Amino acid sequence: MLSLHGPEGPVALQPGSPIARNTVWLDLNDPTPEEAKAVETATGLRVPSRAALSEVETSSRLRRVKGGLSLSTPMITFEQSASQLKPLGFLLTKDHLVTIRFHDLRAFDSSAKRIADGDGSTTPSEIFLVVLEELVDSLADALEDMASELDSLSTRIFDFDVRGADRRRLESPPPRRRDLALRRILRGISNRGKVLGKIRASLLGLERIVPFVSAACDGLGLPEDGRFDTIRRDIESLDEFETRLAENVQFLLDAALGLINIEQNNVFRVLTVVSVVGVPPTLIASMYGMNFKHMPELEWTYGYPYALGLILLSAIAPVIYFRLRGWF
Repeated sequence: MLSLHGPEGPVALQPGSPIARNTVWLDLNDPTPEEAKAVETATGLRVPSRAALSEVETSSRLRRVKGGLSLSTPMITFEQSASQLKPLGFLLTKDHLVTIRFHDLRAFDSSAKRIADGDGSTTPSEIFLVVLEELVDSLADALEDMASELDSLSTRIFDFDVRGADRRRLESPPPRRRDLALRRILRGISNRGKVLGKIRASLLGLERIVPFVSAACDGLGLPEDGRFDTIRRDIESLDEFETRLAENVQFLLDAALGLINIEQNNVFRVLTVVSVVGVPPTLIASMYGMNFKHMPELEWTYGYPYALGLILLSAIAPVIYFRLRGWF
C-alpha cells in the first residue's frame, strides 16, 4: 500500500497518474513492485527490497545514497501475542522522505495525524523527526505495558498458594492443577522475555540511526531545535528501563523455578513419609511370618488381633511424629 503526504496532510493518489509534485512523504507499507516503481520514478531513488533492509551489518543499515541517506532498523510489530521483528527503512533527501515497512505501525498513523493537524512539520527532515518521535513513544508505551504485566506475574508467583484454589475447603488443589498454573507462569515469563528482546533490538536500531543522521545532516535541512538530543535522551532512558525490566524477568524466572523446586520437594517429602510409614509394619509382619516351631504368640488366644494392632500402631506412630514435625 502506498500513502502520500504533503506539507499539509494526505495527498490523493489518482489511479494511472504520476505521483503529485507536492508530495513530501511517501509511505510504502508492504509495497507491490508497481508501487515501488512509481516511487522510484517520482523521487529518483531506488527502493530497497525487504532482504536489503534486513541486513544486519551497520554499513548496510546506515549509508549515504545519491542526495541523501538510506537507513534501516528492525522494528517490533507491537502485537505481544505474536510479536515479530520486521525491517523498517527510510530514504531521506532534501525533497522527499520515503518509508518502507512491512507491517502496520501506530506511530505512522500518529505521525500522519500530527502533520494533518498542522504541527509545523512540512519538510522531509521535520517529518522524519516526527516519525522517530512517534516510534520512540510507541516503544515507551510497550515498555510501560510490559512493566504492568511483569508486576501481575510477580503477584501470581509470590502469592502462589497451594490452598488457594478453593479457600472454602482446607485442602490443596490437585497436583495437576498446580502444575498447569506453574506452566502458565513460566510461559508468561518466557513470552515477556522474548518481547523485551525484540523491543531492545528496535531501540538499538533507533539508537544507531539518530547520531548517524545528526552527523550526516549536511544539506538535508534538519532543524536546529535540539529535537535530536531529546530523542537521543529518550532512547537512552528507555534503554535503561528495558534493562531493568530484563533483570526483573530474570528474577521472576529464578523465583518461578524456585517455586517449582519447592513443589517437587513437597512430592518427594510425601513419598519419603509414605516409605518410612511402611517400614515398621513390614518389619512386624515379616517377623510373624517366620515359620519357627516355638513362637509363643502362636498359642495366644488374642495373638492375631495383637499382631494386627501392633502393625496398625507401628504405622500410626510415624504419621503422628511427622505431623508434629510439620512435614505435612
